[in-house]
Amino acid sequence: VGAHIQNMITGVTKGFEYKMRMVYSHFPINVQIEDKGSRVDIRNFLGEKVVRTVVMAPGTFVVRGTEVKDQLIISGNSLDNVSQSAANIQQICRARNKDIRKFL
Repeated sequence: VGAHIQNMITGVTKGFEYKMRMVYSHFPINVQIEDKGSRVDIRNFLGEKVVRTVVMAPGTFVVRGTEVKDQLIISGNSLDNVSQSAANIQQICRARNKDIRKFL
């Protein structure tokens, strides 16, 4: 309980921020940020035509990083919501039934 209260205080005063990189070798991943940063559309993941959509948790917003190429910055006041949004992006982009040493 004490850690949650401490995280709430830190979130309101400083905020939380996760940085994610889009890493690819052959098929360039196209990421579009929609609805003022509350939704992410991922296209051309492993050359697939399927559009993968991730809706950010309430109070969490995503922007493109300016200093590093292909970077997403997820920020918000709640550590739980920010980390869950980052986990949702990572989970929707898993390479299933493929050797990740070759395809990523």
